[in-house]
Amino acid sequence: MSTIDARIGDAVLSLDALLAETERADCGALAVFVGVVRDHQDGRSVSHLVYTAHVGLAEKLIREIEVAVARDHDVPVCRVRHRMGHLDIGESAVIVVVRSAHRAEAFAASRAAIEAVKHRVPIWKEEFFTDGTSEFVPGCSLLDEEAVDHH
Repeated sequence: MSTIDARIGDAVLSLDALLAETERADCGALAVFVGVVRDHQDGRSVSHLVYTAHVGLAEKLIREIEVAVARDHDVPVCRVRHRMGHLDIGESAVIVVVRSAHRAEAFAASRAAIEAVKHRVPIWKEEFFTDGTSEFVPGCSLLDEEAVDHH
């Protein structure tokens, strides 16, 4: 797999490259979500973030999410890129691009993709605060709730 095909890595994310990669004449709708590092969290000043991951598993799961979202929302294109490592305020951490014939499907698929990535993919976000402390953000889950027997 080439670096350009990777769904997760430490390279700066390029929305332009992802748009070019996914361009299709049969799609009249384009939904883009970009998660950007902000300067605050719960009233605290953030200086930067560090993302770590189980890269091999994350890559596999992101690809599976893309396929499932495309199938479930009947869209021909769903692509996700996630950045790892040190990110400063204003840098892009994740990009989701969905292309479809119509906007409703594109919006729904985009939301489904980012929610699945946030809750299923082994990516951990550590927030570093301006007071010198840091905390991991809860939320990564590898548990598939539908696969759990609730009896």
